[in-house]
Amino acid sequence: MHIQPYLTPYKWGSPVLVGSGLPGHFDERAVDCPFVFQHSGKFYMMYVGFDGTGYQTALATSHDLINWEHLSIILKRNEDAAWDSLNVAGTWILKENRLDAPPVLKKWNNKYWLVYHAYPHAGYEEGSAKIGIAWTEDEQLLEWHRCPDPILTPEEGADWEKGGLYKECLIEHEGTFYLYYNAKNTNKGRWIEQTGVAFSTNLKEWHRYEQNPVLQVTPDGWDSGFVSDPCVLHDPDRDQWVMYYFGYNYKLAQEGIALSRDLLTWEKYPEPIIRVGEEGSIDAIFAHKPSVVMHEGNLYHFYCSCRRYLEGDPTKNYGKEFRTISVATSQPIDTQR
Repeated sequence: MHIQPYLTPYKWGSPVLVGSGLPGHFDERAVDCPFVFQHSGKFYMMYVGFDGTGYQTALATSHDLINWEHLSIILKRNEDAAWDSLNVAGTWILKENRLDAPPVLKKWNNKYWLVYHAYPHAGYEEGSAKIGIAWTEDEQLLEWHRCPDPILTPEEGADWEKGGLYKECLIEHEGTFYLYYNAKNTNKGRWIEQTGVAFSTNLKEWHRYEQNPVLQVTPDGWDSGFVSDPCVLHDPDRDQWVMYYFGYNYKLAQEGIALSRDLLTWEKYPEPIIRVGEEGSIDAIFAHKPSVVMHEGNLYHFYCSCRRYLEGDPTKNYGKEFRTISVATSQPIDTQR
């Protein structure tokens, strides 16, 4: 496997986005799940914040992909009886797929489309999550309309996904929408997370691929527990698709890569491409949940970075960890620090 063009060995080493730590704020305890794109001449990051009750989704903006400022919450908690009233974790907006082009948003039916998942109970990812979709015609990307019903549920899925559905990646290719998502096989005890795909031509009716999961764990491997959080991009120069994902062996979460010619058959590279850092570094426990974009010939690989909480850190997630968003690049950018 020739993966050299997709590697990002140069870690920034510091967070590019940190939760506020402010009591009552949506990101009091952590930020997570980066999704970076370009719109109206600016860089945006969609991300989720956790406040102890559940996830809400926000946007941040940047001029250089390193310095980010929170803009606004775009998917808020609703205190009503809807299936997504407690949690709304937005993870992907339909955009251009090309790895070598600006990651600009792409309209369908004159709207922008966002996919998210929601857990049914208060707490940290409590209960079996379902996947929903939202749309906007607002060029500021601030006012989103959630479709009332989920588009995928674990109850309708196969055994590998009965425990709940996770992070989504939505792409359009030759008139078909592909919705990649990871899911867990049980909601109790130690579970296995793998990645599958569903198809649609109208973003409403979805059909799961009969040979899911398309990305499977490797027994006794570095990704023996999870192969999760797909980020799928097209490399037109080599006429292939690239999936960044993270693997987890119940100790460390690290980033991996898989390649495909047809979006369905994926070959995993056998080793992580971003490993956790040394003790005390910003990603000493987890380096996971990829969002990869190219800018001026440099690949920027954003990921959620975790280490043990230290006195003075602005946020503390479930009592022990400092969970932030960082980046690694294909070429060094230390001169901009």
